[in-house]
Amino acid sequence: MTEQLTFMAVHAHPDDEASSTGGTLPLLHSQGVRTVLVTCTNGEFGDAPEGHKPDHDDHDPDVVAAHRLVELKRSCEILHVDRLVMLGYRDSGMMGWPGNDDPRSFWSTPIEEAAAKLAGIMNEERPQVVMTYNEFGFYGHPDHIQANRITLAALDMLDYEPTLYYNAIPLSVMAQYRARWAHEAEERAREALARGEQSEERTAPTDEEGEPFEMGTPDELIGAAVDTSAFSDEKFDALAAHHSQIADSFWMKMGREQFRNTMRTEWFVRVRDPHGRTGLVDDLFVDYR
Repeated sequence: MTEQLTFMAVHAHPDDEASSTGGTLPLLHSQGVRTVLVTCTNGEFGDAPEGHKPDHDDHDPDVVAAHRLVELKRSCEILHVDRLVMLGYRDSGMMGWPGNDDPRSFWSTPIEEAAAKLAGIMNEERPQVVMTYNEFGFYGHPDHIQANRITLAALDMLDYEPTLYYNAIPLSVMAQYRARWAHEAEERAREALARGEQSEERTAPTDEEGEPFEMGTPDELIGAAVDTSAFSDEKFDALAAHHSQIADSFWMKMGREQFRNTMRTEWFVRVRDPHGRTGLVDDLFVDYR
């Protein structure tokens, strides 16, 4: 009997599964791979359905979490996720927010405690390939950093070694994104000026010490470039399912046609591999098929 291939993505919040694995999940499902999504937090500090930001008086974290769960389940249907597991931790908010210190928050949860819970799921599913974020959480969010830490700790608790990937964007592609974001920022500034308002300044992501870091990954360090172009519509629709968080994102502003032409690949860095493979591959399960 052929061993069931299983992919596990460990994400921090509802909507992360769509942004960084929204093509990979349905692609693998179409190939007969079982897909398991672990979402670590409930996303309490996202935008409220009415658009209220977390610092707004009418922002109710519990209402936000309930709404985001509905959006997440819809996204999972679109992406054909076979199993969704919610670890149930409270969103910690951005680095430096008061929510970081909430004992219920994911950031304040002892790594060993959360890792043991995740290891239990891994032992149930026995994934050959696991994906999460790098040690900077890709962009410095504490919940993404914590997802990295508990995933590494959970893998050390297993009696076997899966292949581990981090999601990534090559520096060459990040340069293109930055050019687009700069153009959008100029447009927002002009629109704000026309309204007699001051445009919002966006700061670069920083680490725990407040030092800026590069979100992009040197192209030569990319271990897998997965062609997900056949599933661009699923990825677009999964992002759109998270309407409360994504409606004004650059993804949605592209429109479906431009999204199809732009979001054709998902990239990963290979971190652990029991097969000792090196170099670039186009299949996360290349050594398991």
